Amino acid sequence: MTQTRVLVIGLDPAKIQGWDPEPIQAAMARGRARFDDHNLEADWCLVTLDDDPEGTIARALTRTDYGCVVIGGGIRKHEPLLELFEKVINLVHRHAPGAAIAFNDSPEDCADAALRWLR
Repeated sequence: MTQTRVLVIGLDPAKIQGWDPEPIQAAMARGRARFDDHNLEADWCLVTLDDDPEGTIARALTRTDYGCVVIGGGIRKHEPLLELFEKVINLVHRHAPGAAIAFNDSPEDCADAALRWLR
């Protein structure tokens, strides 16, 4: 039986200095609603770079079993965060070895990214 619980890992837009978090927060709200549309349970792990992101992610990964972990573009696409991205991949590998790993294009399509692996 496929597990349908999903963990979404990303940067906390409210904690990033120098830009308006509201558009991202609105997109995240739409993305959360898409999980409901597909009857998927999703937990969101939003991290800040200054507050032990690896520890926060490890704790989230070990709270429950996940069928899929979606890693957001804020961590994945920003070149200076390459080392954090590698750490996230290895944390998922270590703490949720049975979970599929998916990547989204935007906060709105996290459910679609997970569904590619949960079908």
